[in-house]
Amino acid sequence: MHEYTKAYLAGRWTGPLAGNSLTLHDSYTEAPIGTVALAGEEVINAAVAAARDAFPQWSAQSPAYRAELLEKVGAALASQVDTLAPDITREVGMPLKLSRRLQVQAPAAAWQAYAGIARQFPYEAAIGHSLVTRVPVGVVGCITPWNYPLHQITAKVAPALGAGCTVVLKPSELAPAGAFALAQAIHAAGFPPGVFNMVLGDGPGAGEALCRHGEVDMISFTGSTTAGRRVASLAGQGIKRVALELGGKSASIVLPGADMPAAARHALSACFINSGQTCNAITRLLVPASQYEECLALLARGVETFAMGDPLDAATRLGPLVSARQRDQVRAMVDRALAAGARLATPDASRTVPARGYFVAPTVLADVSPDAEIARQEVFGPVLAVMPYTTTEQAIELANGTDYGLAAAVWAADEAAGMAVARRLRAGQVDVNGAPFNPAAPFGGFRLSGVGRENGVHGFEEFLQSRAIQRPAEWSKE
Repeated sequence: MHEYTKAYLAGRWTGPLAGNSLTLHDSYTEAPIGTVALAGEEVINAAVAAARDAFPQWSAQSPAYRAELLEKVGAALASQVDTLAPDITREVGMPLKLSRRLQVQAPAAAWQAYAGIARQFPYEAAIGHSLVTRVPVGVVGCITPWNYPLHQITAKVAPALGAGCTVVLKPSELAPAGAFALAQAIHAAGFPPGVFNMVLGDGPGAGEALCRHGEVDMISFTGSTTAGRRVASLAGQGIKRVALELGGKSASIVLPGADMPAAARHALSACFINSGQTCNAITRLLVPASQYEECLALLARGVETFAMGDPLDAATRLGPLVSARQRDQVRAMVDRALAAGARLATPDASRTVPARGYFVAPTVLADVSPDAEIARQEVFGPVLAVMPYTTTEQAIELANGTDYGLAAAVWAADEAAGMAVARRLRAGQVDVNGAPFNPAAPFGGFRLSGVGRENGVHGFEEFLQSRAIQRPAEWSKE
């Protein structure tokens, strides 16, 4: 049993904390694996005070110094793959072979990448007689989800620290292993006290206190669109800068003449990764009406390759969901879709799931109306809706026809056709013909999928603000 009962404040561990607590359960065995103490406003206040006190000195440090510490954190996390990946797998259900790469190795590499950006970023530039400087925003509150716990923390905390901000992190109370490992790595790296602070708590308690706090200059949040509205409302009362990475209902368009087998395989993998617990998962597949049944047959065969089971077993390709509550919500959404007229395109998708664990079988739905809930709202489970179209214009209209705009995909027979459609999709990132994810490119969404961008230089710039210093003409001569 892990004990997550302390907060990291001003360079030291404080606790155990009094008050409410929750018990963590293994997503597969359903057995208790840890206890989490839920902090409230008092602890948040202490964390913000520590961050505010540390900001003047930290923001004045050289980028090279800050980069050196970021590199130490990345190295420390990289050395913990064998111990940390299984802990995250038990929390969220992702198969271990993927957890090693996506939940630990990728975040560790990102700390190294942000160190390079911090060193090389052009913090000053001349515009006429003005010197424009890019300076840190200040104290940043980071609120992160459970589905990719260390990855989402890294996307906020690493660039914020590299830019010269101080941080109060409120990670998800449902997946604390990555956050505690990070705090330990930051402590070992020798960050000055108060530069990084971590407080576990729930949204209504710790999260809202952080958003309301008058000494917090920015909130960076990843989570549901519903929660994002609340975060933005609270932060807006203080005119704080806000970055929101929210939900999605991403579509893949298969154009006539494209490689349908490859597109079908990609759709299943992009929908079912992390058991669908992925904000940019491809959850809608749009195919030419003339190839609709062909595509459904390919998907039916492909679903059979997603073996469910113990996520620590190398043979498992689809693990459980994070909790019984999440499982029940996804199953209920599928039941409503079937009641509304959708049909199971894969009869075996309703086969018996493992006797234990929070499983939802990989599900493909056909005959889904574009106006149906399952076609418009985020499921956050392994559920793919397949819809036919008759013209490319209709496909683009369907892809853009939800309130979200986080991701999309296009499959085409040639570059010109694929790029032409990709340019018309209102989504923050568009994959063409299965091109891989690029961690250096900006990540974020349109419309209800959020505000701002993460990853790479664009993610780094979120934590800087511009200041113009007008100089006398004789001072600004080259």
